[in-house]
Amino acid sequence: MADKRPAGNSDTAQVILNKSLPLFARSGYAGVSMRDIAKAVGISGAALYHHYPDKQSLYVAAMAHAFADKASSIQSALGNTGSPEQRLERFVTSFTKQMASDPDFRALLHRELLDGDEKRLKLLAENVFIEPFKAIKQLAQEMALDCDAHLLAISMAGLILFHFETQAIRRYLPGGLKKHNDPKVIAQHVISLLTGAIGSGSRQ
Repeated sequence: MADKRPAGNSDTAQVILNKSLPLFARSGYAGVSMRDIAKAVGISGAALYHHYPDKQSLYVAAMAHAFADKASSIQSALGNTGSPEQRLERFVTSFTKQMASDPDFRALLHRELLDGDEKRLKLLAENVFIEPFKAIKQLAQEMALDCDAHLLAISMAGLILFHFETQAIRRYLPGGLKKHNDPKVIAQHVISLLTGAIGSGSRQ
């Protein structure tokens, strides 16, 4: 994994990351300049470049910063204690709660997938998402030996993310209820779907 530590004062570097995240979330990578970020932080352009040599390195660091607590929660939830089913429940519950509480990160991720910039997506995959994904994939392999673990791992995360991506329109669809936006309700629904589907598949 690449070294994402910025040069210089770590407190200023943290402020830069915290200020840049909502800017990127609102306007996307192309819509934010280093000048915009420097202005939001209250520092000069030269000071900003002292911490981050270019916008791409700052962007990857900001994504890593936004995902750090989530990655830690995923690794903890998927630790070696408990059955695969118990670890799945811990992962889904934790990840759903994290996604519900961080709309900026969700917007950043959604924008990246829509932009489809191959270089940035590769950097994010290799420097931000790879280790948590490996842990999810390992659980998928344990739970469904005959299943494609890569696809199952994507489905585990995707089922959670899609509920938040469609939140704005779901309320206008038949049967939409306010409680469907509750992270606990979403998590329990996803857990039931996954355990039911995996259990059915293993019996065939």
